[in-house]
Amino acid sequence: MVKWLKANSETLVFGEEASVKLVGRFTEQGYASDLTDVEIEKIGRDPFLVAYVRVDIQNRTVVTTEHSRPSKQRANRKLPDVCSDFNVRCINTFALIQELDFHTGRRARS
Repeated sequence: MVKWLKANSETLVFGEEASVKLVGRFTEQGYASDLTDVEIEKIGRDPFLVAYVRVDIQNRTVVTTEHSRPSKQRANRKLPDVCSDFNVRCINTFALIQELDFHTGRRARS
């Protein structure tokens, strides 16, 4: 997997800046408009991640280990639920591995 990551790093690292407007929208509408400094620290860079994906929604997907928890509010909201609010595709790491057809171990040679 390390070889794959190195060979595909340009598709994993964004070359552009996140849209301040989108980050603000996803923070306010996805979490809350009146977050405290502690809450903003808790949500971290998640709104940036959603913004990066939203600008190229056909070719980008959020990958997370978080699980949906629809009842959570404010800074306790989970990334899959925020993504769902904005129609941003969000998958877990197992789905990523499956979509990439990644296998551990050696395959038999033909």
